[in-house]
Amino acid sequence: MTRDEVVAFFDQRALAWQARDVGALARTHAENGIIRSPMFGELRGREAIASSYASLFRMFPDWTFNADRLLVDGNQSAQPFSATATHSSEFMGLPASGRSFRIEGVRLHVMKDGLIQEEQRIYDFTGLPRFTHDPADRKSTRLNSSHLGISYAV
Repeated sequence: MTRDEVVAFFDQRALAWQARDVGALARTHAENGIIRSPMFGELRGREAIASSYASLFRMFPDWTFNADRLLVDGNQSAQPFSATATHSSEFMGLPASGRSFRIEGVRLHVMKDGLIQEEQRIYDFTGLPRFTHDPADRKSTRLNSSHLGISYAV
């Protein structure tokens, strides 16, 4: 893909994000594509990838993805982003809090045959304590990310 084709691809993908369109987002990944995600672990195949998008929008129905400038180098790209949402359902073992949050991150992509073959997601979770922790409550809350072998105390 040329640089212009990659940019056009991600411009179209932005429309799927705005619509929270699980099917359209999944179709931007290769049938045997891979995602590595702090939230969902390693996902293999378009069906698993589609399931992760559905889970994301179920947990955070107002999830808003804001892409920054796309960086393209051959068949690889990096896309810094921010996302905002409301904690409306269980997330990493925590019941819904109704609190809003904002995270930032970057998504690294390897393109093949006009689709995303691999995606590595890197998130800055420092915005999470705002929705997981009431400063007036002195006890610690644990985010359960056992599929990655880690937990977060906030």
